[in-house]
Amino acid sequence: MTTDAKKVPPGGDDNETVDLRKALEERYLSYALSTIMQRALPDARDGMKPVHRRIIHVMRLLKLDPDEAYRKSAKIVGDVIGNFHPHGDQSIYDAMVRLAQDFAMRYPLVDGQGNFGNIDGDGAAAYRYTEAKMTDVAVRLLEGLAEDAVDFKPTYDGLTDEPTVLPANFPNLLANGSTGIAVGMATSIPPHNVAEICDASLALIANPRIGVEDVVHHIQGPDFPTGGVLVEPRASILESYSTGRGSFRLRARWHREEKGRGVYHVIVTEIPYGVQKSKLIEKIAELLLAKKLPLLKDIRDESADDIRVVLEPRAGTVEDAVLMEQLFKVTDLEQRIPLNMNVLDKGIVPRVMNLKEALSAWLEHRKDVLVRRTQHRLEQIARRLEILDGYIVAYLNLDEVIRIIREEDEPKQRLMKRFKLTDGQAEAILNMRLRSLRKLEEIELRTEHKTLSDEQTHLNALLGSDKKQWGEITKQIGELKKTFGKDTPLGRRKTEFADAPHADYAEEAEAAFIEKEPITVILSEKGWVRAMKGHTAEVDDEKGFKAGDRLKLAFYAQTTDKLLLLSTAGKVYTIGADRLPGGRGQGEPLRLMVDMEEGHDFVDFFVYAPGTKRLIASTVGDGFVIGEDELLANTRKGKQVLNVSGDSEARIIVPADGDTVAVVGQNRKMVIFPASELPEMARGKGVRLQKYKDGGISDARVFRASEGLSWTDSSGRTFVKPMSELKDWVGERAQAGRQVPQGFPRNNKFQG
Repeated sequence: MTTDAKKVPPGGDDNETVDLRKALEERYLSYALSTIMQRALPDARDGMKPVHRRIIHVMRLLKLDPDEAYRKSAKIVGDVIGNFHPHGDQSIYDAMVRLAQDFAMRYPLVDGQGNFGNIDGDGAAAYRYTEAKMTDVAVRLLEGLAEDAVDFKPTYDGLTDEPTVLPANFPNLLANGSTGIAVGMATSIPPHNVAEICDASLALIANPRIGVEDVVHHIQGPDFPTGGVLVEPRASILESYSTGRGSFRLRARWHREEKGRGVYHVIVTEIPYGVQKSKLIEKIAELLLAKKLPLLKDIRDESADDIRVVLEPRAGTVEDAVLMEQLFKVTDLEQRIPLNMNVLDKGIVPRVMNLKEALSAWLEHRKDVLVRRTQHRLEQIARRLEILDGYIVAYLNLDEVIRIIREEDEPKQRLMKRFKLTDGQAEAILNMRLRSLRKLEEIELRTEHKTLSDEQTHLNALLGSDKKQWGEITKQIGELKKTFGKDTPLGRRKTEFADAPHADYAEEAEAAFIEKEPITVILSEKGWVRAMKGHTAEVDDEKGFKAGDRLKLAFYAQTTDKLLLLSTAGKVYTIGADRLPGGRGQGEPLRLMVDMEEGHDFVDFFVYAPGTKRLIASTVGDGFVIGEDELLANTRKGKQVLNVSGDSEARIIVPADGDTVAVVGQNRKMVIFPASELPEMARGKGVRLQKYKDGGISDARVFRASEGLSWTDSSGRTFVKPMSELKDWVGERAQAGRQVPQGFPRNNKFQG
């Protein structure tokens, strides 16, 4: 007995064994590539993702041109799903809605009729209630699509074709920008001004060797549909555009409105891109109720068609700039707009482009489109000239042609043989109408033949000359610039530039959150810190400390001050004086306020003084001068300033106000040299201050030679030595020096 049964493996199980790791890698890679290529990243050539491209393509097929009537959004969404994009209807409609929002798109591609949402964050009406058609910008993106300008590919069901990219007679990637998150990569491109893009394109065509800085000369920065003020420094903007990565600092636009009798209001008329007005006002109101905005009294939304948010200061004496700095710091009235020009190069390879590369990608695409459209037109002309040549032969031999048609059984073959015609020419003659035989028609045919021949010559010359091709593209860009020039309502720049805010305003705004009070900062040897109210004259060395602990240092400060802490690892930490625990009790460990590595200790703790300088040095005697502004750290992890290695540690950080340096070693030798021999750095190891055989540095002081060198002994007495008495110790940097003068403190410190 025979059967066709499937053979079963020896184990009796017909399941296929698959390597789980390999299967996961292959399938996740497939998913990642699909996300990158088909959903998240835009094509560098037309600046569009597949869903947007398909929406515009469907609107073209529905003939929804700007001068045509609107059609229901439901019809558009349905055709997109059914023919091109088999995804959720809501996701497709959301994408279409965004293309119609003038506060989301710098140059909208969809002209929407009905409720398409607003800047307050309200959503659009359902697609059965709204209608749409294309804008002129969308038409420009499609220009030449029927002229073999781009490649087509089969749709997901294979029933029809769709364009792989649009011809893009509009720099959509930079003009409208794009955002998206893929697997392992993302993109974020802000919108820009088309007139500026055109200027940069023309400059790039004229000289392809120009650098990014020359391109940035024309495209000075993003141009957001919601306006705002860009306060990013020019150097930072150039760096971002040169690398393709960075960010832009964007602020709301505001002005002061006088109300009389010393009272004024601040009126916000433009908010940063991507911020929902209702949520912005809600957040400010919450901060106001929580008493975290001491300079603001009230906020009101008086917006109608335009934005008008009214901010009422606490008093007329409050400076408007300081009030706004406070709001910029803690609210969405200021935003960081990221730049990450991660795009699909030629629709295939994802990579981060700089500004010049992104512009070049569009221009190269425009050249490819021009060549393909020209070739397509030449093919059309060739076919028409062939027919016209046949017609002209027929007119010159009209009687014979009529005889052949009337008498021959196979007139087509006879005509082809008699007059050496092609199949197409003979077919056209046989299909000719009798009324076309009049004399006037012959003249028109010869005129058309000459016109097409001239056009053919021109197009052949265009194809054969790279210079002429770029000349044609230059002409197209010139027309684009004329349409979207800065003197047009849509083309005018909406986002303006301004200098970064004055540092004093930022500091005043930050200090406005804190009530300014005098305090005395006390730090114990074991690292416990506290702040006593007022400037206490004396602090007991032992009282108020834990058993076995005692005073390390104490100094006066204000609650609005920033305090700088140097660790033995060469790191400097920044702590707000208002964050210190109160003077009652023994305080708290300073280590809880910063992220200091185990095994390291505190070196010094002092008040930050803007614009001043410090001398910092390690135990082995290497050091340099650094500005206190360079010491500020933005995070709890601190800022590495002095590079130390091996057994070397940070040892001193003293004020550097003077022209002369005195250094004392643990060997009680001192050397004095000019401060000009020390480099000023922001970070590093520094240079050798003093030479040691054993031990290391003990202390250093920077002083003015005209005032002499001073020190204080353990009894509190101060001694001053004029330079005339210090000649024996004056030398050059890195010398060993001589034994300290008589009377110098036994602890080898200038402060005994």
